[in-house]
Amino acid sequence: MNDDDKSPEERIQELLRKLLSGDASALADLQGIPGIDPAQLAKLSGMNIDPAMLGELMQQMQRAFTSSGEGFSWELTKTQALRIASAGGLSVGDGQRAELDAALNVAALWLSEATTISELATEPTAISRADWVEATLPVWAEVAEPVATSIADALTASLQEQLPEQMRDMAQDAGRMMRGLGGSLFATQLGYVVGQLSLEVVSGGDVGIPLMPTGTAAVLPQNLADFGAGLEIPVDQIALFIAARELAHARLFRHAKWLRLHVISSITEFARGIQIDTDALEDLASRFDPSQPEELRAALESGALLPSRTQAQEATLARLENMLATIEGWVDVVTADATARLPKSDAIAEVVRRRRAAGGPAEQAFSSLVGLQLRPRRLREAAAMWRAITDAVGIEVRDTLWDYPDLMPTSDDIDDPGRIIESLQARVRGDAPVADEIDDAIARLLAGEDERPRESDGGIEEPGAGAGGGDAGGTDAGSANAGGAANGDADGDAGARGPDGPHPEPTV
Repeated sequence: MNDDDKSPEERIQELLRKLLSGDASALADLQGIPGIDPAQLAKLSGMNIDPAMLGELMQQMQRAFTSSGEGFSWELTKTQALRIASAGGLSVGDGQRAELDAALNVAALWLSEATTISELATEPTAISRADWVEATLPVWAEVAEPVATSIADALTASLQEQLPEQMRDMAQDAGRMMRGLGGSLFATQLGYVVGQLSLEVVSGGDVGIPLMPTGTAAVLPQNLADFGAGLEIPVDQIALFIAARELAHARLFRHAKWLRLHVISSITEFARGIQIDTDALEDLASRFDPSQPEELRAALESGALLPSRTQAQEATLARLENMLATIEGWVDVVTADATARLPKSDAIAEVVRRRRAAGGPAEQAFSSLVGLQLRPRRLREAAAMWRAITDAVGIEVRDTLWDYPDLMPTSDDIDDPGRIIESLQARVRGDAPVADEIDDAIARLLAGEDERPRESDGGIEEPGAGAGGGDAGGTDAGSANAGGAANGDADGDAGARGPDGPHPEPTV
C-alpha cells in the first residue's frame, strides 16, 4: 500500500511502532505528518494527553533533530503538570488563607510541646495546586533524570542496532535525536504524574520525601477540603492535624541537614541502576494496536518495561524503606502528641494511615516513574519504636538522635528498640555505655593499631577508607565512616551512614 493511501490511524500506528522499536525510518516520519488531527493523536496515544499537549509533544520531537542531546528539558513536564493542576484548580482565597494561618499558628505552639526541634525560620503558607507543582518540580526532575537517561539510551541503542553496518558512522545525529525523543516522551509522562499528584496531596510533605525547599511548610486548602469530605469530622480539627503533620515534617528536614541529601541520593542511586528492557520495548511495539491503547499506558505506568531489580537496587530499596519509615514514624508520634487535645485526633490519624496503606501519592508516583514501590508495612513498627523511646527517655533525648546520621536507629532497632533504649537510658544516668564493634573499630583506627583490611557490607575495605566526606546515599547504610563519627561532622558525612547499619553509642 502506498503511503498516500494509508489512513491517519494506519500512519500513526506505523510511526509509533517505528519509534518504540528504534526504526531509523521513523526519523524522517517525524518531520511532519500532514492531515493528522491532534485530537485523533490524543485518542490513540492512551497517555491522557489533551490535543494541545500532544501538539507540543510533536513539536518537541521535531526540535530534537537540532538539540545538543545533552541533558533534558523539563519544560514539557512543567507545562503538562500545570495544565492538569490548573484545570480544576482554585486560587487560595483570603478567607481560606486566614483560617489556615490560624491553624498553622496553633499547630506550631502545640508542636513545640511535643518536640525540641526548633520552629521554622520562614512562615508556613497556604498554596494552590499550581503553586505546589512549581515548588516541587525541581526535585521531581532530579529524581527522574536517571530514568529519562535510561529510556533515551534504550531508544538510541535500538536505533543503532536497526541501522545497516555501512550507516552506523552516520548515526550520531540520529542518536542525538532519539535521545531527545526519549526525554520528551518521559517528560510528558512525568508531567502527567506530577499533575495528578497535585490533585491529591494535602501538604508539602504528604508524599513523604522532601519535595519542598528546605524549611518550607505548606498546605493546599482545596485538597484539604477534598480530604475531609465525607469524614464527619469538623473541618477545623482536620486543618489543625494536617498543619501539625506538615510542620513536624518541615522542622525535621530543616534540623537534620544531612537527611534531605540522604533521601534524595538514595532514590537517585536506585534510579541509576535501571536499564530499560529493550526486548520488552520492541515486543510491545510489534503488537501495539492504536485502537486499544490501554496496553501502552499500562506498560508505561506499571513499569513493565523495567527489568527485575538488581541485588544492589534491592539493598538500596531496603535502606530507603527503613529511612522513610523512620521519618514517618517520628512524624506520626510527634503529631499524635501535639494534637492530643483534638477530640477526633485518633480518627484523623487512622484516615491518614489507611490512605497511605492503600497506596497513597508516594507509592503511585514512584511506581510509575522508576518502578519503586514504597510499602508502608514498616511505618507502624517505626512509630511503635519512637513511642517506646519517647516513653523511656523523653522527647529531648529522643530528638537528639536526628543530630547525626550515625546516631539514627537501625532496622534492627525498629524490630526491637530495647537495645537503643538501654543505650539512651545509660546516657541519661551518666553511665558509660558498653562499647560495640564499631566503637572498637574507631578506637583502633584512631590509635593506628589496626592495619588489617576489614569487611563491610559492601565488601573488603581498608581501615580509614571512609574517613572524611561521604558519598551521600551511595554507600551502604551499614558501613561506618570513621571520620564523620569522630569529628561529628553531620554535613560532611551526610548519607554515608543510614538507618540500617550498626550505630555507635550517642556519646561517641
